[in-house]
Amino acid sequence: MRTPLRLASVIERRLLVNYRVDPDVAATQLPAGLRPQLVRGSAVAGICLLRLGSVRPVWAPAVTGLRSENAAHRFAVEWDGPDGVETGVYIPRRDTASRVNRWAGGRVFPGEHGHADFEVAETADTVRVAFATRDGSTRVDVTAEITGTLDGSGLFADLDEASAFFRGGSKGYSATREGPHLDGMQLQTDAWRVEAGRVASASSSFFDDPERFPPGSAVLDSVLVMRDVPVRWRPLAPLVAAC
Repeated sequence: MRTPLRLASVIERRLLVNYRVDPDVAATQLPAGLRPQLVRGSAVAGICLLRLGSVRPVWAPAVTGLRSENAAHRFAVEWDGPDGVETGVYIPRRDTASRVNRWAGGRVFPGEHGHADFEVAETADTVRVAFATRDGSTRVDVTAEITGTLDGSGLFADLDEASAFFRGGSKGYSATREGPHLDGMQLQTDAWRVEAGRVASASSSFFDDPERFPPGSAVLDSVLVMRDVPVRWRPLAPLVAAC
């Protein structure tokens, strides 16, 4: 990959659909050297359903930016860094509706992307995002209602705790075709804010797969929403998974 670009954009909508996962099962989905980050004894995994607007190099004006629908499957992880334990997310798969993202991911900026078709319906109080990958491997359909309070979560006591956890996982490392080489990108913002939601319905061929997650090992926990948040994306040095 050539010297990666630093990017700026606006998170127009980010739906974080969170699962509570058995730690031993979650560990089987991670590269060597990464381990699940636990919250109240459970691993944390999920799907990020993300619409970005005004995506451009940090030096370019916002009016030149692009807009795209994207999705990432993710696991909260930790690993041993040179200065101690570090935290972030491992992303086994990224998908996008954008031809530009598919071409540029892994070339111009970190993160290889698959090709997916999205269906989106939004109101002030409800968000539905569905997508299916062109290779037929992954289908997701989530409808969430914005509630303002986080109720019924087994991971987080309240919205503030959930917000702090996900803000701390700003470093993302994505699987690549090069095997142990993981592409890295960090989300940065001075305007972090999330809203709590309630899942009205959710299906995921990834988390509903009994061969990957035996029954009862991955339980839908909660959903958070970010809207209209300006962000920057800082490339990170690649992470090489341990052998």
